[in-house]
Amino acid sequence: MAKFGKWIGGGLGWAVGGPIGAIFGFVVGSIIDSSTTGIQQRPATGYSGRTTAGGYVMSLLVLVAAVMKADGQVLKSELNYVKKFLVHNFGEASAAEGIKLLRDILKQHIPLNEVCRQIRDNMDYSARLQLLHFLFGIAAADGHVDGRERKLIEDIGQRTGLNDSDFESIQAMFVRNIDADYKILEIDPNSSDEDLKKAYRRMAMKYHPDKVSHLGEDFQKAAKEKFQMVNRAYENIKKERKIA
Repeated sequence: MAKFGKWIGGGLGWAVGGPIGAIFGFVVGSIIDSSTTGIQQRPATGYSGRTTAGGYVMSLLVLVAAVMKADGQVLKSELNYVKKFLVHNFGEASAAEGIKLLRDILKQHIPLNEVCRQIRDNMDYSARLQLLHFLFGIAAADGHVDGRERKLIEDIGQRTGLNDSDFESIQAMFVRNIDADYKILEIDPNSSDEDLKKAYRRMAMKYHPDKVSHLGEDFQKAAKEKFQMVNRAYENIKKERKIA
């Protein structure tokens, strides 16, 4: 347990300090310390380099706990949905470890504003976009995104520094409406075919799995789903417009 499996063993980075580190320090006690991880325990000020897989998992689990607590109660069915999501994305062993940590995090107060500020100041933009995608994926695991969950995820997106168009794009991947494909590509339904092609190239670049390759194969694999949704939206619009 000293390395928290393959993710945490890869390094905790900036997440060991600040409110995220405090939450995990309560959960695992002395296991997180600089003598075993070889990192400083001071919170970073300003962007401190690329996020490690361990730090990313810590951030994700804390935000997942905040979303699960959004409606004032945590149901066993919600934990099961999260577990299925983690298994789908990361495998049985990592999911089991993640759920154990999540159960303890759910018992704690989460200072969401401070957590989001730490993520905003230290995590690159592409990784923050992937966090938002994960949160919507978990919220939609039961086939429906609850209004309170959606509002909290929107707040998280704003507090972590994501722009409104990127939030709308990712939300449209899970909350479908008549203009969802256009929102995914961040364009208006009245946009020209040329603007459509430009938007697709821009979004394909923004959401390319290589953007989170520094987090490791598990996260790069999960990011492919977001990339595929961009491709699907583009193909849907081309079909609608009868573009070859």
